[in-house]
Amino acid sequence: MGHHDQVPSFIHDFFVQYADALLDRNADALAELYSVPALILFPGNHIAVNSRGQTREFFASAWGQYEGIESLSNDIEIVGEAPATLWADVAWSWQGEVRERFIYQLAQDADREWSIAVLTPLTV
Repeated sequence: MGHHDQVPSFIHDFFVQYADALLDRNADALAELYSVPALILFPGNHIAVNSRGQTREFFASAWGQYEGIESLSNDIEIVGEAPATLWADVAWSWQGEVRERFIYQLAQDADREWSIAVLTPLTV
């Protein structure tokens, strides 16, 4: 676990899709990548997500903090796995340094599609 070459291609592809949606400022596409219900655990602010619209509004209100960012890179480490779920530690870099780091708990639905069920920020 934890070696970059062990990240499954579907997880790599998932976060490429995520980064593309972020760079395109596409709140709809981002909302599609989150489960409903989902949980966003920010310090002092736990958000229970009950609709795609809620996720869309969350991202639409956050575009300001990504002003001027034209490219993103990530470093993904799978830190845990269980049936139909896994935990990915993802460090996001732009302008040459790591700026954000999250644990994404991804879950598979009945159609075997992956989405983010729990989002937790980590210290960079």
